[in-house]
Amino acid sequence: MAIADEIFIQNMNDIINNGTWDTDYPVRPHWADGTPAHTVKKFCIVNRYDLSKELPILTIRRTYFKSCLDELLWIWQKKSNNIHDLHSHVWDSWADETGSIGKAYGYQLAKKSIYPEGEFDQVDRVLYDLKHNPHSRRIMTNLYNFEDLHEMHLYPCAYSMTFNVTGDTLNGILNQRSNDMLAANNWNVLQYSLLLIMFAQVSGLKVGELVHVIADAHIYDRHVPIVKEIIAKKPHKAPKLWVDPNIKNFYDFTVDSFKLIDYEYEPLDKKFEVAI
Repeated sequence: MAIADEIFIQNMNDIINNGTWDTDYPVRPHWADGTPAHTVKKFCIVNRYDLSKELPILTIRRTYFKSCLDELLWIWQKKSNNIHDLHSHVWDSWADETGSIGKAYGYQLAKKSIYPEGEFDQVDRVLYDLKHNPHSRRIMTNLYNFEDLHEMHLYPCAYSMTFNVTGDTLNGILNQRSNDMLAANNWNVLQYSLLLIMFAQVSGLKVGELVHVIADAHIYDRHVPIVKEIIAKKPHKAPKLWVDPNIKNFYDFTVDSFKLIDYEYEPLDKKFEVAI
């Protein structure tokens, strides 16, 4: 069984069997028809993925690898906050008539500050430190900028990364305030695994662990039957990941720099809506 499947199944069973429902409370999210979108949740789930062993991608349902990677590059490489720079429609519900999602995600990463070594945005500061000061305990990014929250169309869910080099191995901690476990859990895990893999390669480091800390891990009410169907499926072996070894600059990566080899997954015939 792929490690991503094992962890996902454990998390989902724990939430369904031991979680707390918010049915009796007012909630912000709603469905497209206006009905409040209630959840069953667990507080503070922590998962660890050893990226040196396998890529954590689900096989009990498909995770759309190229769309997932494209969104990651949209945020971290293009540093964009406009869906016209994105090739999928995952952000359409939060975009305005110009395509902007406000001062969120890529906008925050692109903000520059002046340091003794020069002017950097958040991404370039990480890349600089991984090459020049890899054993620093200060290599972090943060998207949760309070002064701009009122101008974000959606507050950041996955909001901070801590990068830590141990010996010659790059590890990372992804902090997430909120996680729609059906729609976004493996999506986020895969994205930030790929980010660590890219950063390690261009920094001359080995890739190690991704630790995923979720403050509010929840399943929406209309998703519960689908989740039960998915976690009852038979998992496959994890696929192999190929990354173009010739790329030494983070900004040279494209979606075509990666290939999944032998990715087998169980089909999911049901479509599900995402709460907004």
